[in-house]
Amino acid sequence: MGRILAIDFGEKRTGIAVTDELQIIASGLTTVATTTLLSFLKEYIAKENVELIVVGQPKRLNNDFSDVEQVILTYIEKLKAAFPELPIERVDERFTSKIAFQSMIDSGVKKKQRRSKELLDEVSATVILQSYLYNK
Repeated sequence: MGRILAIDFGEKRTGIAVTDELQIIASGLTTVATTTLLSFLKEYIAKENVELIVVGQPKRLNNDFSDVEQVILTYIEKLKAAFPELPIERVDERFTSKIAFQSMIDSGVKKKQRRSKELLDEVSATVILQSYLYNK
């Protein structure tokens, strides 16, 4: 088995999470500038056995897609071109930022660290990945 990699895509920053090779535990990996995301993924996937990419799908409460969805779809085409052998699945990411923030509070993350948008993006990617694992 290979790892599953999850992406919480943002126009400025992107949070990344991965599973262990048995696909049991989701862990935050990092947050990267979106401009460097593709090169980061190429390097990571060259070193690690990744078998699936999960990308968050931002929706509003009324089930409409958020404004960033078109940007994400364009980026997914870049991912497919760069990694044609890897399937890409989407996961509804509604409330992931709120869940991530609450989990940081529950985990005892200090207030100063909770202000870090990079950490919030990484934890949000982890929540997306956990949601995928729970529902697969």
